[in-house]
Amino acid sequence: MRERLAKLLKDVGAIKFGDFVLSSGQRSNVYVDVKYACTRPEILRLIAKEMAEKLRGLEFDKIACIELGGVPIAVALSIETGKPYVIFRKRRKEYGLGEDFIGDVREGERFVVVEDVTTTGRSAMSVVERVKGLGGDVVAVLCVVDRGARIDNLIPLLRLDDLLTS
Repeated sequence: MRERLAKLLKDVGAIKFGDFVLSSGQRSNVYVDVKYACTRPEILRLIAKEMAEKLRGLEFDKIACIELGGVPIAVALSIETGKPYVIFRKRRKEYGLGEDFIGDVREGERFVVVEDVTTTGRSAMSVVERVKGLGGDVVAVLCVVDRGARIDNLIPLLRLDDLLTS
């Protein structure tokens, strides 16, 4: 699976080389554009199937993500597993209901958090903290590509080295 996913990411042009500033603020000569790759149904389907496989035997009630990169992954995984999902906003809305998430979190519910790419893990951890703050429990964090984040219970489908050495 790792080889197939790595090949698809490369074939679609999701691995870019140059001088990039990542969302973490770090500079890198490699950019992994999982958001772009997820616009391809074959890749998104494979990601959802592989995440569901990684979750086999792990009990959870819902999926959580942060906008934007986690949304297609959460939706695809929701369809694959039949579990509902919650989308957290990067910032609270200033209009409408003024909430910072879409969906619901109930006391004691168990969540898996999904993310496209983790570098420092800051975005994923913001979701973990918010889920916990609303009374939920996070049993795992899944990402498509991990660039070296230090997160408890992190389950990556690929590590950056997998993409650079395959």
